Amino acid sequence: MSIVSVNPVNGRIIKKYRPHSIKQVDQKIKQTHKAWQSWRKTSHQQRAELLTEMALVLQKRKKELAILMAQEMGKPISQGVSEIEKCASVCEYYAANAAKFLSDQPMETDASKSFVTFQPIGVVLAIMPWNFPFWQVFRFLAPALAAGNCGVLKHASNVPGCALAIEEIVRQSGFPDNVFQTLLVESPMVEKIIENPLIQAVTLTGSTNAGKMVAQKAGSLIKKTVLELGGSDGYVILADADLEKTAEACVNSRVINSGQSCIAAKRFIVVKAVEKQFTKLFLNKMKAKKLGDPMDTSTDIGPQARIDLRNELHEQVKISIKKGAKPILGGILPKGKHAFYPATILTRVMPGMPAYDEELFGPVAAIIVAKDEADAIRIANDSTFGLGAAIFTRDKKKAEKIASTQLQAGACFANAPVKSDPRLPFGGIKQSGYGRELGMFGIHEFVNIKTVFVA
Repeated sequence: MSIVSVNPVNGRIIKKYRPHSIKQVDQKIKQTHKAWQSWRKTSHQQRAELLTEMALVLQKRKKELAILMAQEMGKPISQGVSEIEKCASVCEYYAANAAKFLSDQPMETDASKSFVTFQPIGVVLAIMPWNFPFWQVFRFLAPALAAGNCGVLKHASNVPGCALAIEEIVRQSGFPDNVFQTLLVESPMVEKIIENPLIQAVTLTGSTNAGKMVAQKAGSLIKKTVLELGGSDGYVILADADLEKTAEACVNSRVINSGQSCIAAKRFIVVKAVEKQFTKLFLNKMKAKKLGDPMDTSTDIGPQARIDLRNELHEQVKISIKKGAKPILGGILPKGKHAFYPATILTRVMPGMPAYDEELFGPVAAIIVAKDEADAIRIANDSTFGLGAAIFTRDKKKAEKIASTQLQAGACFANAPVKSDPRLPFGGIKQSGYGRELGMFGIHEFVNIKTVFVA
């Protein structure tokens, strides 16, 4: 049995890897736990210096790592370079801010002294997806290391090269041996890894079904989890929006990472008064996006990460069309041993269709018409997901109110596409998960928030 890396551009095998046995996995976790016994005692300054060095290593290797992503999961190379730069930025952010976030907080009580301190908890298991194979890992890894924790990674099976490269980057940056290790295993072994008594917590980015399994298993063992799951972000376009800029932002958000992003815009909810104008602009801008070789810097949309995922996406499109959706662009499965899928727009999208109810993980946009502002907000919230949402209107006060109090999601943006930022907490509600990554809130997820009371 092998873990196989396959190029989605042509279906060719890149490399086969021998999976780790459960015995090897247990040994690696023991090694990481042993490393934690020393790492937890390091100063914030020591950790910051190593994180800063890791940012430099990432910057030096960004082209090489972008090529690796293009080969293993089809990411357009220019987007791959940006992803590595973002990984460097999260290392720099926690190098600069972790000491402040983790400083003791005095509390006024009847004690002579009382305070809250933030202490590392141990080895955290990270279960990560293929769509941002470096960023998803580093947004967990940087705060985990900064807090004095250690980590082991179960990465998606189609990006083993990326998973091993991350381990190498940590080592190359000067971190002590084994503070972070990659486990080359298939998904069925995850439950046994969670059962390991040296694993203190689990963070997962992935599907809602995977999140349910991990939450159930970790919960039965009283181990904390942070889950960032799927999303079907609704973008609300009101009648007074700047339609040219709005259409540009919406299209860019829909096709980023070839449409394979949890926080990519997926449902475009436009009020009837500007439906025709918005749809025309959106169509023209989607048509202009170039589908092609991810190694070409002019490519906007590469292949989907795997052929089976591309086929699942097409099935969702076909069912939506069968139920009454109208394709005005794309929607035709290309032939060949590749995983390409064209930019696609569906109109007349209604409840009961996959394009309305489910997450479409690819460059497929669903345009939904609302009667008015209130109806548009209702439709945006009419989802089992709650990861991100956006509102577009020239009225900034209205935009702020809708984003802050009316849209139901973990991140709501006004007149801009939803994105993650090291400085801001990131995560969802409803079936999109719980807990937060990034910012001050993210580093506090996996620490012991300890009360100290001195009489």
